[in-house]
Amino acid sequence: MVVLSVPAEVTVILLDIEGTTTPIAFVKDILFPYIEENVKEYLQTHWEEEECQQDVSLLRKQAEEDAHLDGAVPIPAASGNGVDDLQQMIQAVVDNVCWQMSLDRKTTALKQLQGHMWRAAFTAGRMKAEFFADVVPAVRKWREAGMKVYIYSSGSVEAQKLLFGHSTEGDILELVDGHFDTKIGRKVESESYRKIADSIGCSTNNILFLTDVTREASAAEEADVHVAVVVRPGNAGLRDDEKTYYSLITSFSELYLPSST
Repeated sequence: MVVLSVPAEVTVILLDIEGTTTPIAFVKDILFPYIEENVKEYLQTHWEEEECQQDVSLLRKQAEEDAHLDGAVPIPAASGNGVDDLQQMIQAVVDNVCWQMSLDRKTTALKQLQGHMWRAAFTAGRMKAEFFADVVPAVRKWREAGMKVYIYSSGSVEAQKLLFGHSTEGDILELVDGHFDTKIGRKVESESYRKIADSIGCSTNNILFLTDVTREASAAEEADVHVAVVVRPGNAGLRDDEKTYYSLITSFSELYLPSST
């Protein structure tokens, strides 16, 4: 087995989710299709609720900003109280959500609605989050060795907590010291990693970031964060120069903590 020795100054392990702790297939084949298949029913069921109305108004605001984009889907404001009017509006929201998802957009408006829909599905027991088999045992071991473990994902903090709170391994939220999403900054910008270090109260070189995306790895490195690229089934392939440049692991069990000897 390949063993990657964790530098002695590392006290924090920062984890990406998709393709790192969780199979991309779970996100692509279960989480996202769930939204497209159920968004209409969800809106019809929850329309009168304040949270749903806030989600819709955020999506409408986003749609106004997107008006200049090719194929953008507008969301009209309510004109009357007619049933037809309501159905048209719901359909516009559905079309807008599907359009944004088809372009793999990460707007806050879209993420917020998705997070609320997943919350309803997870709490009702309609789905459970899948984690790679090596993840939970490794995280337990790191924490026993005194490491702090944080999550940094483009999925909202709320969505992250849902995954860890409703997993096939049960509720594993207590294994995580904190969560970051793109509110702190984009994952491909080095400044985001400096802000995360400030927020945790450590130096950037106390952090080891595990991700499957080399652009994120490169941004983290620029901020003086230690990096390992995680190679998992279903992840995008790496170029030869990336394979030689980055430290690669195929399982969290390949990380060796000098402190735990």
